[in-house]
Amino acid sequence: MDIELARTFLEVMSAGSFCGAAERLHVSQTTVTARVQSLEETVACQLFVRNRSGARLTVEGERFVAYATTLVQTWECAKAEMKLPRGRESRLRIGAETSLWNPVLSNWVSWLQQSCPSVAVNTDVSDAKTLLTKLEKGFLDAAIVHRPNYFSGFMVEQLLEEKLVHVQVPNKFTPNLFVDWGPEFKAQYDAALPQPRQAAFTFNLGPLALRVMLDGGGNGYFRTRVVEPHLRSGELERVADSPEFTHPVYLVYRSTDSCSELSAALEGLRYTVRDKSEWQV
Repeated sequence: MDIELARTFLEVMSAGSFCGAAERLHVSQTTVTARVQSLEETVACQLFVRNRSGARLTVEGERFVAYATTLVQTWECAKAEMKLPRGRESRLRIGAETSLWNPVLSNWVSWLQQSCPSVAVNTDVSDAKTLLTKLEKGFLDAAIVHRPNYFSGFMVEQLLEEKLVHVQVPNKFTPNLFVDWGPEFKAQYDAALPQPRQAAFTFNLGPLALRVMLDGGGNGYFRTRVVEPHLRSGELERVADSPEFTHPVYLVYRSTDSCSELSAALEGLRYTVRDKSEWQV
């Protein structure tokens, strides 16, 4: 549907008359009338009732307001998204899970800033499900996640081999802290440990659980790269004889056959993950 029809509909509703909408849109009243008639023919219902005081919405018109608003807003967002900033020749849209933004995504963006000055970069930090949905719908070019989906036309590669290890605060081993690292971790945990999961505190965000443990004591499973500096400093220690669990990081991206910018960006990501920067979250 022509976006101008939806825009005109909203202006008539806001102005309360066809004449007022025409003034706002800088077109003739005849044009406004024609657009509304075309819209009503398209949706097969009457949207306005005209009278001496102006125009008011019908019941169908009131229901159409939300749809028209969404159409116009989506179109405006699309125009803003597609318009490149001055000095940029292309755009990349990349995302990462919340627990992977620092340093994986931040290092990647820094590399792009230095190595690809003609590329505009949009970043998205969210949960894996949201990122993969956006990737599938074309709103992202690449995403860094712990648990990928396999779509036709997409590539999946393991970016990092990460583990979850059992650590505790020396001389202050309780309470038990359980971090939900996803269904695969929970399945591995339940299979490896005979006792049921019993924790005084449960979390779905590792950085929060780590902060609580460092401040108040306890034990739990955390990523090796995050706890390494705390193990070196003595703030934490490994729990003896506890199993380790795999928690790899994957890169999921659209085919790079027709996008040299994405190919170069992915090479930059592979380069940056070899850096030994300490993970902070």
